[in-house]
Amino acid sequence: MDNPVPPRAAGPGPRRRDRHGRGMRGPIAPPQVPLAASRAEMFADLVQDSVERLERRWPQLAEVEFLVLEVPRLEGQESAALWGDEAVPLGGIMPAREGRRARVVVYRRPVEIRSKGRDERAALVHEVVVEQVAELLGLTPETVDPRYGEE
Repeated sequence: MDNPVPPRAAGPGPRRRDRHGRGMRGPIAPPQVPLAASRAEMFADLVQDSVERLERRWPQLAEVEFLVLEVPRLEGQESAALWGDEAVPLGGIMPAREGRRARVVVYRRPVEIRSKGRDERAALVHEVVVEQVAELLGLTPETVDPRYGEE
């Protein structure tokens, strides 16, 4: 018996269905649900919440760029010598230069490692942001946020 339909070429293309004939599964949660946000996105939201809280009191922070990086970079041996036996930094600042705004950086992985839950992480993120803003403005952390250290 001749088969009038030629067999489909089995190539390395994407699989359209699983072995039981069902289609590929969809996302676990819709995009508007917090479960759908990645850890990096949730961490960036914590930093943004902290910045918004401080901007109400310090409007000049609108000129400062806030960044979230995974880990601090080691550039050359001088950076490694600066750290020595100290702990990995949780944040840092880059003062303004010609054509570039001042930057405050929060390092996500070191902060996540040092905090257990979301509330503890939010408090630590706020502490890091307050400390870095205080250093940038040349003030004490208690001046930048009167509730610093209470949470």
